[in-house]
Parts: sequence; C-alpha cells; structure tokens
Amino acid sequence: MKLQISHETRYLYDAPVRSSTQYLRLMPRDTARQTVFNWKLDAPDTPVRTHDGYGNVLHVLTLDTSVSEIRIVASGVVETSPAADAPSDFTGSPLSPLLFMRATALTRVDGKLATFLNGFRGNAGSLAGLRELAAAIHDKMPFEAHELPISPGASEAFAARSGAGPDLAHVFIACARHLGIPARYVSGYLCTRAKSAARVATHAWVEAWVENRWSSFDLARNAPIGEGHVKLAMGADYLDACPIRGVRVGGGVETMTSQARLLAAAAQ
Repeated sequence: MKLQISHETRYLYDAPVRSSTQYLRLMPRDTARQTVFNWKLDAPDTPVRTHDGYGNVLHVLTLDTSVSEIRIVASGVVETSPAADAPSDFTGSPLSPLLFMRATALTRVDGKLATFLNGFRGNAGSLAGLRELAAAIHDKMPFEAHELPISPGASEAFAARSGAGPDLAHVFIACARHLGIPARYVSGYLCTRAKSAARVATHAWVEAWVENRWSSFDLARNAPIGEGHVKLAMGADYLDACPIRGVRVGGGVETMTSQARLLAAAAQ
C-alpha cells in the first residue's frame, strides 16, 4: 500500500518563547516492510539531522529568536508491505533484544498489574501466550481513541482500566519484560478505512522478541500490525520514541495541536 501523509504540529504561546529546542522523530526509515519516498520536514529553521542510539532519525530544531508560534510539518510517501512481522530494525546491525529488558519509569509492574500477571507465566515464552496476554489487556483496558495525557506509568494506567495507545503499549511492555520477554515501544501512523473513506492518525504499538524474532502487537486493535501501519521510531518507552519532545524558555501557557492527514492511499 502506498500512503501519502502530511502531519502538522503547531504550538501557540500566550507570551514570547525566548529560546527552544525540539527533538523530532518524524522521519520514517526504510525497513523490511516499508520504503520511504520524498519525506521532508518544514520548520521555522533548519534542524540538525542525526540518529539516536536506537537508530531512529532524529532532527534537533533550535530556535534562539523570540517566537509566539512554532509550526512543524512532516510529509512524504511510504509504501508498505503485508510482511508485518518481518525483522525491521532501523540499524544495519540489529540491536540486541536484551537492550529492551530493563524496566523504565513508565513500564514498571506493581499492584494490580503484578497480580494480573500471575496467570500468564506458563505460556509467556510463546507467541500464542503473548497473544493471549495482549487480548486480556485489551479486554481489561478499553481503548480511548482521542488524545489523552500519558499516564504516570503502566501500573497506574492498568488500575484506571482505560487508556490511549501509549498507555496500552506501556502495560504490555511492562508485562512482557516482567515475564522475561524483551519488548519495545513503537511510534508511527495508522491508516484505516471506513466505508469509502480512508484516514490516518498517530499511533503506538509494541514489538516483542519471541521465538527468536520480533513480532508486533497493536494493543488498541488486538492484532498484529498490517499494511496500514507506518513505523516512525522505536525505543524502551514513549519518551524514547515520541514524535516530538522539547524544552523552552518563556512562552507562558502553551496550546499544542497535532493533525495527521492522508493525502492519498493506493493499494499495490
């Protein structure tokens, strides 16, 4: 499937921002299941392009002049393949799965989540066992499709019994690591079709190392990823892979809007 995507993020401030730095993970890379064409970033100044430790494309946008608005647009074309679970590391030398075993502040297990996990220890080392775990999380945590603040962590999100895509991903990652399975967070886009219309939105899912390969788990849909998924970045949790993070001096109250649009979609 060939997807033409435009993703605009706009920050408005009620007082001038004297300086700011934005860390942008908004550029997909070629993997075994996606090929990227003509992708570009439009920003108030030219960002510095580099790569982070996970192999994601990282742009660093630094503004030293006073502004009341920051507008960033990422756009381009990605052709995806049905080979959803093929290995898709961004680096020439794949990272060791053991890198994705450490707990982070967003992926710790305690309280009700620890009790919930007791029933899944026996089959945790199999793909079928992890699919069963994903289905159980999906049942206990109804997906919130609208944008919500990221919860303080996996255990808190699980106790609340609902969450956005990142919260569901953190709960599954926390569970998998607690059971001895490496798991990593993935940010990207999801194209869906409703009747004759198609739309795209930012999305989050998980890759877990099971049976000697990375397999995908879209907790919001309770399914593996497919042709409608476009991978932007991956890391230990949301903070490593989110599309935009930043710091600023000044600015007062901030209003942020983010909208992804599908300009064209064609099956191959």
